[in-house]
This record gives sequence, structure tokens and C-alpha cells, in this order.
Amino acid sequence: MRRVEGARWPRYLDDVTLTTWCGGVGAAWAERRTNFEFDGELLLEVAALWVPTDVTGHPVRIRQDFFEVYGDACRGRKISGRVTSPDIPDDARHRSWPLREADFDIVGHVNNAAAWLAVSQVLKVPLRYVSVTHHQALERDEQVTLADAPGRLWLLVDGAVRVSVEYALT
Repeated sequence: MRRVEGARWPRYLDDVTLTTWCGGVGAAWAERRTNFEFDGELLLEVAALWVPTDVTGHPVRIRQDFFEVYGDACRGRKISGRVTSPDIPDDARHRSWPLREADFDIVGHVNNAAAWLAVSQVLKVPLRYVSVTHHQALERDEQVTLADAPGRLWLLVDGAVRVSVEYALT
């Protein structure tokens, strides 16, 4: 997931309407955009980068059947797969971040829920904006460190950023 932002988060029992579409493509990825609306008010906008993989977990090119589902309109906007690695300030707090078996997806990478768990553990207040960027996969048996500073947090392996999070409080 690249970005989540909005006016307010949906609440329990809100009758939310979701609209999703392809925002653009690259050679081996596509941007999926989703809007969450409640009573005609746009609550959240989400942009996620999807990367199709083969059975070994390696990226593969976007196939024609993707366009049969999402339409040719998304071919007109190119999405970059490049993600710059952010600098971590010297005063960021660092601590070990253990991974659980439930944190791994079908190809053995850490799933999005683990990054959101880090966000919920560090932040105890409602958020106005969150952007989670996956720079590189977290793999099984890696020693992960969580670093945080106001408005940011990172999941690191050997000092290299694997996941970064930017946020703003309400």
C-alpha cells in the first residue's frame, strides 16, 4: 500500500461505499486506487501498488487479462515502481521488532498487516494521514528493527529501510 489519506476514518457500522479502479500501470505492477465514501462524503483515498508474482514469488509482467478486468484506460498513465529510501534522523528511537508466523504471506514475505501493527503499537491516537511504503520485502528469519521519530517510523534490516511510514495526527 502506497498511501492512505482522508478526512476521517470509517466508523463501526458506517454503510461505506467503495469505488476501485486502476490508476495506471508499469511493466510489472499496477496502481489500484480505492475511495471510501459515506453519505456522499469522501472519507479515504487509498493508492496501492500491486505486483503480480509467479509461484516462486518473483514479479511477472502485467498480462492482457488484467486489462480485460480493469480496462484499457489505465494504460494511459505510467506508474513508476521506484521508491526512494528515506533518511532516518539520528534521534530516532530503535528497538527490536519480532515477526510472527501470521505476519507472512503465501510467498514468505511480511504482509501489510505487520506494518499496520507497527503503526498501531507506536501510535495510540487517531490519525489524519498515513502513508506506508514498502521499499523491499521483509523475509522470514531476518532480524527486524523498528525505528520511530515524530511523524515517521521505519522497519529496518541491518540498518536498511524495508518499510517506511509517514503519518499525521488528527
